[in-house]
Amino acid sequence: MAGKAERDITLLLKAWSEGDESALDALIPLVYDDLHRAAHAYMTRESPDNTLQTTALVNEVYLRLAGGRPTTWNGRGHFFAVCATVMRRILTDIARARKSQKRGGTAPHLPLDDEILISHDPRVDLLELDAALTSLGAVDERQARVVELRFFGGLSVEETAEVLKVSPETVHRDWRQAREWLQRELA
Repeated sequence: MAGKAERDITLLLKAWSEGDESALDALIPLVYDDLHRAAHAYMTRESPDNTLQTTALVNEVYLRLAGGRPTTWNGRGHFFAVCATVMRRILTDIARARKSQKRGGTAPHLPLDDEILISHDPRVDLLELDAALTSLGAVDERQARVVELRFFGGLSVEETAEVLKVSPETVHRDWRQAREWLQRELA
């Protein structure tokens, strides 16, 4: 069943890339649960004053994808990687707006480690993390993508390896090195 669903997703992504708008409508029910899971994983770590709900985040991702420029999708992994990037941008935009409303309010810091993926502690300063992640991308783009896919996209090591077309061991190594780099940046 999973193999058929993945083939269906790939075919629908191809059709959507070729301009078939109805393919997007058929695609969403197939990917919604995965997108919702990724959004929920991140939203549980968000600040309690964040009013955005998980479903609203998924809907905003959909709206940005549907309203964006046509994309040539390279399969299911590429689609979820783009969704992770869109989630990061949405959440960063919201954090910027919230911070500007607070006129420079401070947020406590949380070290970036494996527990953050399952933690319910909302102490991540998203704006500082975004800036540090952008800096990391200038140094090592793949490590930045690993963090983006795992942290913002909620992807597992194996899923991240599939998207980036590297081994799970490489993802583990990049994840470890990126965490160390980001911890130094955020300190």
